Amino acid sequence: MRTVGREGKVLVTNHSQPEAVVLSIGEYDALVQAIERAQARDDVALDALRERFDRRLAALAQADAGERLRDVMAQPPSLDGKVRAGASH
Repeated sequence: MRTVGREGKVLVTNHSQPEAVVLSIGEYDALVQAIERAQARDDVALDALRERFDRRLAALAQADAGERLRDVMAQPPSLDGKVRAGASH
């Protein structure tokens, strides 16, 4: 436990193979905080993606969605020699 206090962590081995890690409270708290920060970043990114999806889905629910889609599909593509993929706006 002195080594944990001094180093913050100790690797426990069994026949020279890692088996476990003993962490100080400070090291443990730092890991938990890093995980929470990463989760918060993921949540922000997921919320932005969900909002973008919901806007696109709402466009499909509008009364004129079918007509707009037919109009788009009836127009010949104008690629000007370029390859296009994904959103165009």
